[in-house]
Amino acid sequence: MDTLIKLIPELGREYVHIKCPSKVVSILGKFAAGGVNALQVIADFDHTVTKQHIHGERHVSSFCVVNKCTVLPEDFRDKDRKLLEKYLPIERDPNLSKEEKIPYMVEWYTTTSELLNGFPLGSDEIASAVKKSDTQLRTGTAELVNALDEEDVPMLIFSAGLGDVVDAILKCHGVVNKNIHVISNFLKYKDGHVNGFTNDIVHPFNKNGKAAEHTKYFELMSSRHNVILMGDNLGDAEMADGVPNTDAVLKIGFLYGAVSTLLPSYMDHFDIVLVDDQTMVIPNSIFNHVKKN
Repeated sequence: MDTLIKLIPELGREYVHIKCPSKVVSILGKFAAGGVNALQVIADFDHTVTKQHIHGERHVSSFCVVNKCTVLPEDFRDKDRKLLEKYLPIERDPNLSKEEKIPYMVEWYTTTSELLNGFPLGSDEIASAVKKSDTQLRTGTAELVNALDEEDVPMLIFSAGLGDVVDAILKCHGVVNKNIHVISNFLKYKDGHVNGFTNDIVHPFNKNGKAAEHTKYFELMSSRHNVILMGDNLGDAEMADGVPNTDAVLKIGFLYGAVSTLLPSYMDHFDIVLVDDQTMVIPNSIFNHVKKN
């Protein structure tokens, strides 16, 4: 661990947990050798780019922001809440395998899509809902995005949320540039009304190369064989699966809540686990290390 802290002192902070420091040292060595031209960033959005909580209250998800839209009736909110109460415990159940959870996730997202059908949920309405919601990006997100942009390093936001809201939140906080690409569930319209999603459903357990096939994004990134990956769910650790020609993938996991229960699993899935850290201090420090070498 001492060698790692010498490379990046911030990794010595008390909220940083690393199961295998030598593995991280090796990955950082490959990052340094490849430099910024070989690097790409893949990040989840809800509770990864956004904060996990604000003063102890869980941060609103991109899907939940939609509930602020005035064109949606109250019974929509009631139905959406019941779906959340039914399916969220299944998503988080540590006793169910990913394979067992997937049919429920597809059912949840399909039903949500059907609930939205027929409403005139346009971009102005969504932008207004974002402004009404207390959305906050992790402290240091703008710094990271701007630094990536300066070095022409692409950032893929891979979200199982609602892509239209993801875009609106980023725009609201002034975090938009040519190097950010979002793969998510985007609304499809017919005669100005919602008519499902534009592509196959992206849910928490299929965020990987297969879900991105329709975009050809990873093909365009084939020369960028080093990846900084960031997520807050165990399934996020697989977001780089299917990325061609990867040499090194550094997986950073953000953990908040049930730490004593979940930390061992997070340390098995992620190279670096950050407990109740609502900032981008560590990702920024890692990127600065790559830039210097």
